[in-house]
Amino acid sequence: MFQQLKNIDTAFKYVRLISVLIILASTGISIYSIMYTMKLLREKEKRIFVIANGKVFEAFAEQRGNMWPIEIRDHVKMFHFYFYTLQPDEKVIKRNIDKSLHLADNTASKEYDNLRENGYYTSVIAASISQEIEMDSVEVDINKTPWRFTYRGKLKIIRSSSIVTRSLITEGTVRVTQASDNNPHGLQIERWHVLENKDLIETKR
Repeated sequence: MFQQLKNIDTAFKYVRLISVLIILASTGISIYSIMYTMKLLREKEKRIFVIANGKVFEAFAEQRGNMWPIEIRDHVKMFHFYFYTLQPDEKVIKRNIDKSLHLADNTASKEYDNLRENGYYTSVIAASISQEIEMDSVEVDINKTPWRFTYRGKLKIIRSSSIVTRSLITEGTVRVTQASDNNPHGLQIERWHVLENKDLIETKR
């Protein structure tokens, strides 16, 4: 009888040991599953999709602060592109100027008003002039805010008889604002002004 009780006690110990092992294994698997799931969710949150030219591209999100120099340079580049890209078409001029003014403060609108009052856009339309801009560089001081930038580029004024190439140097500051469809980077150019805009070369067509 004692031997039978001893066997039962031994069997009970084995059952208890196996039960403890099963509980520990289940707990470990559960913890691993939770951690793995959370990792997958974090990685999924970093995935973003960008639509460009009607196509969808997958990208990965980064901390925005790490991308400030790139975002600022692109913002400044696009502002100058829209402000200075002109065609002898009033609707095209208005559309581009409107896009540029969403990216800057009233210093840009004042420059636009000065050009308009001096008849610059009227002469572009009357003389069938096209104007293009090519960026050379954008220097940004990222060490303090608002960030100061210097833009360097070349303007091409295309007439029926000639092409005039002009140097363009501007400067200003950039601060963070609210992102929108009209301002995807959520940045705004302030205290913008032209330092240089002079003829470099004129070529006959």
